[in-house]
Amino acid sequence: MPSPSLSSKTVRSWLAARPKNSHKGDFGHVLIVAGSRNMAGAGILAAHGALRSGAGLVTLATVKSRQRVAAAHLRPEAMTLGLPEASSGSISPAAVAKILSYIKARRVTALVMGPGLTRNPQTQSFVRKLLPRLSAQKALAGIILDADGFLALKGTRILEKLKIPAIITPHPGELAAFTGRKIPPTPAGRIEASKKFAKLNKVVCVLKGHRTVISDGQNFYINPAGNAGMARGGSGDVLSGMIGALLGNVRPPDRALKAACAGVYVHGLAGDIAAQEKTQISMTAGDIAEKIPSAFRKIYK
Repeated sequence: MPSPSLSSKTVRSWLAARPKNSHKGDFGHVLIVAGSRNMAGAGILAAHGALRSGAGLVTLATVKSRQRVAAAHLRPEAMTLGLPEASSGSISPAAVAKILSYIKARRVTALVMGPGLTRNPQTQSFVRKLLPRLSAQKALAGIILDADGFLALKGTRILEKLKIPAIITPHPGELAAFTGRKIPPTPAGRIEASKKFAKLNKVVCVLKGHRTVISDGQNFYINPAGNAGMARGGSGDVLSGMIGALLGNVRPPDRALKAACAGVYVHGLAGDIAAQEKTQISMTAGDIAEKIPSAFRKIYK
């Protein structure tokens, strides 16, 4: 296995070429299922991350009452999809059929689910009904589960039964809430927790935090980039969108692991560039998304 510390050289070697005769379908269609009545921004940030990370197409699916708000704050390249809304203001379980139909009709290749969904029984029901039915979607290359989308699966065996590569992106508190076990704060403890969960549940685990650890249960990588200014709401939403886009922009094999690693590293670099310009205290998650192009430029040099 290569050095566990990620570098620009390693990530650059994983990024796929973009032939002159390419078209948008060659680089993936990312569907982001996110947001709720009072948390429209999470999905918007995830979409910005995906748009800046190579996706050929990006669609943000959110509750119908916030579809117009989302469209107004997205770049014009992104599409939106309005979904049925539960009484709680979250996405209704009735949205499952509409999402499955959209994935099939629009050949969605990566599904990002979780940012801003909220935690309530209706969200839990929605996520648990949708995921087992995704294995029949032939074009789908991977699923990224963040925050509420991940926690909705607590107490189930849905993750290990998925037949599509899955990437989870918890911080230590979320992983502890899911497993019922505290995550050791030491580097060795974080590595072991990430590897163990990934192996047990057959996923790629991105354990966020200082020196984020990424593991597929066998291999692991550590991210040297990033800074304390990134510890703010929305930063993880940007990351989930980036990973979704990179699933269609890395070389085989092990695309899920490579996409997760590349997303984390580029995200960290973008955060470092944003901190240089805005300072750690004043930078925002949106600043991270805006500096993604500068981070890729640095990697390609």
